[in-house]
Amino acid sequence: MKDKLTFYIERESSLHRVNPLTKLVMVFAFIILAFFGPGFWLPSLLVVLGIIPLSFLGRVQREYFRTAGRLLLPVVGFLFLMQSVFHPDVGDSRVLLQVWVLNVTVEGVRFAYLTASRIFVMVSAFILFLLTTHPSELMSDLTRRGLSGTFAYVITATLQIIPQMQAKASTIIDAQRSRGLDTDGSFRKRVGALLPLTGPLVFGSLVEVEERAIAIEARAFTSKLEKTSLREIPDTKLDKAARWFFLLLIVLAFGSKLWPS
Repeated sequence: MKDKLTFYIERESSLHRVNPLTKLVMVFAFIILAFFGPGFWLPSLLVVLGIIPLSFLGRVQREYFRTAGRLLLPVVGFLFLMQSVFHPDVGDSRVLLQVWVLNVTVEGVRFAYLTASRIFVMVSAFILFLLTTHPSELMSDLTRRGLSGTFAYVITATLQIIPQMQAKASTIIDAQRSRGLDTDGSFRKRVGALLPLTGPLVFGSLVEVEERAIAIEARAFTSKLEKTSLREIPDTKLDKAARWFFLLLIVLAFGSKLWPS
């Protein structure tokens, strides 16, 4: 079951049952290893041997591949192309292809691939996290550990921005189509339809922010009293051991970068 206001997919899997904080630490471990870990192929290995198998473990592999294909691959592909073409040409660079005054070099392609693979790890790790973790569970677990409710709300609201905007935009498009607005015609017609679509989206989002502020105040969000949760988030010994393991990987990644070679 999919929640329209989040990327979360409700499934019965081992990954869904993992503590939200453990999965969040795991995501940061993937990102830090990709950017600071040793080896040219490490980011690619993290995707092939880490993120993709975890998507199958969480039984969200179909949604993961679809989201990554639509959202991530075009951006990463464009980034790879731009970095390959416009990478600074060093005097001893090996030229693979010459396009007008631009040279595509081996060093440029290597740098572009490494950059694109790191970005892929960062975004796809968060995609996997969002698909298997409900924002309310993350917020409840963080506040239970003593994190400020305001800061926890900022985190969860940030995670929900994109799916909420997508759901609102889809509703507005359907409403405008029912009124006769042509959104599937030529490029000129689509550009002309932007104002009737973006106007309600922007103003509706502003109204929603005010309504949400009133709602959280009505629930005593700023109260200093201890709050309770209807659902207890499990935190097993395995979760704690996994967090220490990922923290160790983070320390080793930073150490490999700072250690003099």
